[in-house]
Amino acid sequence: MAIITISREMGTGAYQIAREVAKRLKYTLVDGAKIAELAPQYGLDREILNRVDEKPPVYITAEDRLQAAHLNTIEIIMLDCARKGNVILYGRGSQDLLADVENILRLRFVAPFEDRVESLSEREWIDPELARVLIRKSDHQRGGFIHFYFNRDWNDTLGYDLVFNTSRMSQGAIVESIVAAAKDPRLKNGEEKTREIVDEIILCKKIETELFRSSTIENLHFKISAQKDVVRLSGHVYSDSEREDVLRIVAGVKGVTSIEDDLQVVSYKPYKE
Repeated sequence: MAIITISREMGTGAYQIAREVAKRLKYTLVDGAKIAELAPQYGLDREILNRVDEKPPVYITAEDRLQAAHLNTIEIIMLDCARKGNVILYGRGSQDLLADVENILRLRFVAPFEDRVESLSEREWIDPELARVLIRKSDHQRGGFIHFYFNRDWNDTLGYDLVFNTSRMSQGAIVESIVAAAKDPRLKNGEEKTREIVDEIILCKKIETELFRSSTIENLHFKISAQKDVVRLSGHVYSDSEREDVLRIVAGVKGVTSIEDDLQVVSYKPYKE
C-alpha cells in the first residue's frame, strides 16, 4: 500500500483522522510525538525540536546553518521510517520530501478560517481570539516553511492527491475515502523502487547535514544527487580550498563509495558602491 503524507491547516481535525486511518490500515503514524521518541537516537533533544521543527531556516550565521542541519536530521528520521513502509508521515513537508516516490498518497486538510477557530477553541478550551492568533501564526509559519525549504506554495492543490474540506465532510467519510485510496492498485507500481529512492535521498541529506555542520563551508551553492552509492556534486564553490573541503567532507560520509565532481570554482566579490 501507499506511503501516506499529510499536510494540514491548524484546527481542521487532521490529527484525529490520521490516527484513525493509521489504526485502520495498521500503519505507523510518524508525528511530532514519534519524532520526539526517536530523536535521541539521532542526537536531537526536545529543546532542539521545539526550536527548529517546521520553522524555515535562513542560512546566514553558523547558528542558522546548525538549525538547517537539525531540520535535515528530522527529515532523516522521517525517511528512515518511510523506507520501512506502512507509514503516515504527518506534516513537515513530507509530500515534497518524497516527491520522486511513486507509491505515495499526498493528503491535504483544509477548512474555513472561522470554522477552524471554533474547532480549536472548543478542543483546547481557549478564547476564540487566542485561537485566531494561534491559527494565523501556524498558517504563516507552515506556509513559510514549505515555501522556503521546498520552493512551493503550501496552498497549491497540485501538490496533493486528495484535498479534504473537513467542514464539508464527516470524519468517518474522510477516513473511508483515504483507506480506499491507499489500497488503489496503481499506487503499488513504485513499491520496489521506493526503498532505493529513499536511500538515495537519505544519503544526500546526510551529506548536506555534514556540510551545514562544517565551519569551513559558508554557503551551499551546489546540488547534491546520488545514484545508489555514487554521489554527484554540481554547481559552484568560491575557492579551490572550499572545493577540497567539500570533497573531503562528502568522502567521509558513510555510504559514499565514489564522487562525480562537477563543481566549478567561481571567484566572487560583493559589489561595493
